Amino acid sequence: MRTHFAKRETLAIRLSLLAIMTALVAIATFIVRIPNPMGGYFNFGDVMIFVVALIFGPIIGGFAGGVGSAISDSIGGYLVFVIPTLVIKGLEGLLVGLITGRKSAFRDVLAVCVGGGEMILGYFLVELFVLPVWGIPEWGFVGALVELPGNIGQVLIGGLVGIPLAYVLRRRMPEILK
Repeated sequence: MRTHFAKRETLAIRLSLLAIMTALVAIATFIVRIPNPMGGYFNFGDVMIFVVALIFGPIIGGFAGGVGSAISDSIGGYLVFVIPTLVIKGLEGLLVGLITGRKSAFRDVLAVCVGGGEMILGYFLVELFVLPVWGIPEWGFVGALVELPGNIGQVLIGGLVGIPLAYVLRRRMPEILK
């Protein structure tokens, strides 16, 4: 009987964390939006994606990263990016969560580099190949190149803020939430 209750309690905690972290990613992505020349925007969502994935792992990191960022694109009027963002940011959170060892700074940095690299490459490829096919001709090679520095900046800031923040939060967080 106690085991069944513990499993339900753990599931409730994980689902609650999933919802809260998804909302936090959406908020972090939506609150500060600095438009890029081609129509995308620079934001601090990667900070939150990295923190969530580094602390809670690949499932919560991937779900919160993809869904939270897609919600922000949706309510922010960037509808053309909703599906690419869902996939790209979801993979970013998933990769970071899979690679981190949650105990090694090296693994955290590696995780952020791999996840961030996937995000940069993912948006570059979508802007280069997918958006022009969807009938948005101003994208393509030049548009993808113009967006590249903003995406690199997001990853750099995300890592520089997210890794130390995750480290501090891991040390202060009750074991039940990890």
